[in-house]
Amino acid sequence: MNMLTIEELVIASDGKLVCGEPTDTIADIVIDSREAKVNNGFVAIIGENLDGHTFINSAIKQGCKTIIKNKDYEIDLNDKNINIIEVDDTTLALGTMSKFYKEKFDIDFIGVTGSVGKTTTRDMIYSALSSKLNVLKNQKNLNNHFGVPLTLFKLDDSHDCAVIEMGMSHFDEIKYLADIVNPRIGVISNIGLSHIENLGSQEGILKAKMEISLNFDENNILIVNGDDKYLSTLKNKKLPYILKTFGFEEDNDVYCEEFTLDEKSTRFTCVINGKKHEIFIPIMGEHNIYNAMAAILVGLSLNLSIEDMKEGLKNFEGTKMRLDIDDNGDYVVINDSYNASPDSMSAALKILGRYKKRRIAILGDILEMGDFVESGHRSVGKSVVENSDVLITIGKDSDYIGKEALDLGFDKKNVHHFSSRDEAIENLDDILKKDDVVLVKASRGMKLETVVEYINNK
Repeated sequence: MNMLTIEELVIASDGKLVCGEPTDTIADIVIDSREAKVNNGFVAIIGENLDGHTFINSAIKQGCKTIIKNKDYEIDLNDKNINIIEVDDTTLALGTMSKFYKEKFDIDFIGVTGSVGKTTTRDMIYSALSSKLNVLKNQKNLNNHFGVPLTLFKLDDSHDCAVIEMGMSHFDEIKYLADIVNPRIGVISNIGLSHIENLGSQEGILKAKMEISLNFDENNILIVNGDDKYLSTLKNKKLPYILKTFGFEEDNDVYCEEFTLDEKSTRFTCVINGKKHEIFIPIMGEHNIYNAMAAILVGLSLNLSIEDMKEGLKNFEGTKMRLDIDDNGDYVVINDSYNASPDSMSAALKILGRYKKRRIAILGDILEMGDFVESGHRSVGKSVVENSDVLITIGKDSDYIGKEALDLGFDKKNVHHFSSRDEAIENLDDILKKDDVVLVKASRGMKLETVVEYINNK
């Protein structure tokens, strides 16, 4: 982060400096008091479980000299060398300060959202561009109204562009983030069933994801999955911005003609402006071809050459717990435990199905499904039958996956359901065999990484 003065923070936050020196500077913004240091500004966020105001004194003891707090929260302060900025709402102030800061940089911002695969798409774009450009991206899952501003504060003069993932679970959340980031290029990976409990329908999910384009004009580009049932409808509309599409259908701007998969990588032929190009990515899965084509379209929009992007994609590294494949000597473990939807679970099962050894699917509940809880879980059942030999389900709703698999003829003796992680772990030794290939996937709230840890340390 480049230096910001206290006066700039006051202006950016629409706050009031009640104590301190306007010409002082900070070199970073944090919301975790444990990270607060001498040159940091600590923003006292009120979260679901913790109120950052209760940690102000802790931040000051660690040497932090700048505090941004809500004006209705009183603190006892004897040190007049501390800069205290009072605002109406610290969460909103975090966003407005990050917007103020990012507007200091004349670079391209790429916003990425979607129901499934947005993090991998973000990482793929980062890889494709990084062969030629210095790219900023969100770390891990910092993609919400806290994570996006904190990511933007990591910008400095060395960056050529920024790829910002935007997550959401309700209407207006993407709009809020898009207003902060103001991306020149937007990417929507697909429209699935994630958060359908909050958004009511896939049409509602489409509406929420399209908030990324609300400020777009003829200078903006929206890149979408042209094979997606909902996003493909944009092809027939007159839009105020440039639309670019990717997919397997030939009416897309970039389309995949053929592909081959092995246990660790994917090779595919894509057609761009009538020319065929051979692309390699060091990750398996047909769905990752979509992610790579999205990245290629972003690179083309930034005038990168195909050869440069091919080189970048060769060095792709995904975020942890998203299709991490580890051979520990006893088992091959496919750790995709970070999150889940019916679509992403079926995609992961297709990858499991590529293996020739005995295939074990350990699947947990898909959360936030609302009225679609039974149908959503049952939709995974067919993929289980086609791509696994043994099914282990954990939780409550995942039992529907097993019921559907049984209805489709899956062998009953190979279906096991447990109500909790601990119960499943207690029984794994009786189910798993040496050389099994094991897929572990569920929504984040199920915390099935503990199952992965157990299997890897058996």
